[in-house]
Amino acid sequence: MPNPLLELEMPIGFGFMNASWPGSPVLGDPQARGQFVAALVYAMEQGVRLFDTADIYAPSWDAMGHNEILLREAVSAWQAPNEEKAKLILATKGGISRSTGESWNKDASYSYLASRVEASLENLGVNEIPLWQHHRLDTHLTLNEQLVNLKRLKDTMPIRHIGVSNYSREQLEAALDVLGGPADGGIISVQNQLSPAYRQQLDVLEVCERNGLAFLPWSPMGGVRPGDSETEVFAAFSRVAASRRTSRFSVAQAWLRSLSSSIIPLPGVTRRESIEDALSAVELRLTEDDLVQLANLPATLPLDDELVRDQPLPAII
Repeated sequence: MPNPLLELEMPIGFGFMNASWPGSPVLGDPQARGQFVAALVYAMEQGVRLFDTADIYAPSWDAMGHNEILLREAVSAWQAPNEEKAKLILATKGGISRSTGESWNKDASYSYLASRVEASLENLGVNEIPLWQHHRLDTHLTLNEQLVNLKRLKDTMPIRHIGVSNYSREQLEAALDVLGGPADGGIISVQNQLSPAYRQQLDVLEVCERNGLAFLPWSPMGGVRPGDSETEVFAAFSRVAASRRTSRFSVAQAWLRSLSSSIIPLPGVTRRESIEDALSAVELRLTEDDLVQLANLPATLPLDDELVRDQPLPAII
C-alpha cells in the first residue's frame, strides 16, 4: 500500500494550533474567525491537502476540539466537489488529556483513545479520520501495552491511516514491529520536533526513510523566528534568505526538504500572509553554496525536558 503522504502533489501541510490557543483573536472575534477560516480555504484552493490538528488544541479544558471544529468549518466553506474534498488528509492527534482545572495528563488506554476518536469524528464532521496520530506516550503504561491498544484502535475504529508523534528511534521501531508500516496498513507517519535549532532526532528520520514513513516536523521554524534573532542559526538563515531574496521561513522550509524526501514540513499558520509565504517556498531549492553556509550550524538544542521525562513504564519482565 503506497504512503499517501509521500504522494502529495503539494508536499507541505499546515498546522494552526495558535488559532485556538488563549490570546488568539479567533476566539472572541467572529470577523477574525471568518478571516482565519478563509485563510485555510485559500490554502485548499492552492492545492494543499494536508492539515494537522489535535483534540487538545483549544482555549480551555472544556473546549477540547476547538481547533478540529475550525478545520471542519474550512472544509465546509471550501467550494469544491466532494471528490476533491475526499483528497484532503485531515490529520488529528489524541492521547493527551485535559480535565477540570486544566489538569493535563496522558492516557493511552483503549477506552480513552476510542472516546477521543469518536469526539474527533464529530468535531471534524467526517465518518472516517484520514490520519489519526498518537500524540504522546503514556507514562502509566508500558510501551508494548500502548502499542497493543493502538493496533486495536486501528482495527476497530474508523481510522484510515495511523501515525505516531514524539517517539524515539527505539520506540518507533517497536511500534513498526507491532503495527507494521504503510505496506501493512500500519504506521505511515511520525510527527517529531525538527527544525534548524532542534536536530536531535535525525535517527528517527533514518527509520522513516527505511520504512517508507513520512516525517512531519512540528515547530519546524525553530531557530528562525524573531525571538531567535540573537542566535547563530538565525544569522546563518538570514544570510541565505537575503542572498535568495526570500524569507528565513522559506529557507528553513527548503532546508528541511533538503534533508530527505520523507520530510513534509508542517509550518504553523494563522494568517493568509503566512500561507502565501510558505507556499512560495515549496519550489525553492537551495544551491550548493546555500547548503554550505548552513552546513556548520551550532550544536542542536536539547529535547524539551517534558519530552525527556515523558516516557512509558519499563517493560514488565
